[in-house]
Amino acid sequence: MTLDTSQVHGSTFLITGGTGSFGNAVLHKLLGLSLKEIRIFSRDEKKQDDMRKKYANEQLKFYIGDVRDEQSLLNATRGVDYIFHAAALKQVPSCEFYPLEAVKTNVLGTNNVLNAALANRVKKITCLSTDKAVHPINAMGTSKAMMEKIIVAQAHNADPAISTICCTRHGNVMASRGSVIPLFIQQIKNGIPITVTDNEMTRFMMSLDSAVQLVFYALLHGNAGDIFVQKSSAVMMTTLVEALKKIMDCPQHPVEIIGTRHGEKKHEVLLSREEIARADDLGDYYRIPPDFRGLNYAQYYEEGNEIPTQLDDYNSYNTHLLNVAEMVEMLLQLDVVQNLARGDHFPVAP
Repeated sequence: MTLDTSQVHGSTFLITGGTGSFGNAVLHKLLGLSLKEIRIFSRDEKKQDDMRKKYANEQLKFYIGDVRDEQSLLNATRGVDYIFHAAALKQVPSCEFYPLEAVKTNVLGTNNVLNAALANRVKKITCLSTDKAVHPINAMGTSKAMMEKIIVAQAHNADPAISTICCTRHGNVMASRGSVIPLFIQQIKNGIPITVTDNEMTRFMMSLDSAVQLVFYALLHGNAGDIFVQKSSAVMMTTLVEALKKIMDCPQHPVEIIGTRHGEKKHEVLLSREEIARADDLGDYYRIPPDFRGLNYAQYYEEGNEIPTQLDDYNSYNTHLLNVAEMVEMLLQLDVVQNLARGDHFPVAP
């Protein structure tokens, strides 16, 4: 899916966390449109300078700031039409050790983004969440679950004639910063064992392009408080490892099982059974509508909704599990696989 020029002609976009993997991916799509301006908001001045030199595009404007600072957001959102809110702390182990930092960025920071956007009458704000927000067992997932609650609450209180707030929830974005695919490739290049936590662990697999398509879909179709989920395939860690070894022609490369890290699940969940019971099936996507009931307790205690008992979570074990050939095909679409393998003269297996 792409946004045609007529839909956003002359608009100004802001991407929070815009120097990250998602920011660069969505920027490639936006630069092809007739926009007035694209603003990159982040606290990393070095990456902003790199982007400024790389793109050398007058449409691009760079704002140094932190989502923890509402004043910097008030300045950056002035005159903005649309926001993609991607700024977050995403690393599970670091958030386990510093949970309050996850709260400051993922929860309070999101609230600051929304407050600034509403104050400046931004038309639409699309926030990015993660499968780890469903049944969270770690600080990162818990902070993202609270972020989703903030989004729905703010959407409930916003004037829909002025601003619309919605959300996307996605699984692992392949080859994004800090993900395992670049790590495994580097370990193979360096001749050291591939470190796997659990061979039977599964994860949803999503390309950066699919993540961009999901936020575009939400931008076009999202109503106040909606959460959108893309139907996704998943992979078992042992399958991912075998696919990479096949691509890099090293079938005997050693693998070391190191055990589950801080706060890791064996399987991730994109929709809980409670959400599936009320979600709209849109073909390639699910839409989870918000619960906008007020504080009328009769609606909670006397008029609750019965959940069908046959429903189960939509998780990374009961979705389509990719085989080695399918995983190879997905991996070969990634720049990091093509560039690193090509650069080190790893033959690509047929």
